[in-house]
Amino acid sequence: MGMLKPWHIIVLVVVLVLLFGAKRLPDAARGLGRSLRILKAETKNLTEDDVEAKAEAEHSREPLKPNTDPVTATRDKSSTIDGETADSSKESAADKQRDR
Repeated sequence: MGMLKPWHIIVLVVVLVLLFGAKRLPDAARGLGRSLRILKAETKNLTEDDVEAKAEAEHSREPLKPNTDPVTATRDKSSTIDGETADSSKESAADKQRDR
């Protein structure tokens, strides 16, 4: 029952010729062939891009740094920034006194 027999194919071809005409069938087949080639090429490019991206991601990975406590890291950064700000304000005050 699930087998495709030769007379099924003949009936299908006759129906297609009656629906589309003998002139349109070759053009339709060409268009379908071009579309399938384009689809195949794009699919191949996508898989190549995925492989390249995966390889790039594996090489760009860095190990996690130990003791990455966000509170400590933020506190250390803010003290450094405050220290730089204080130093620069002292320098600017010294420049102002020299200018006078």
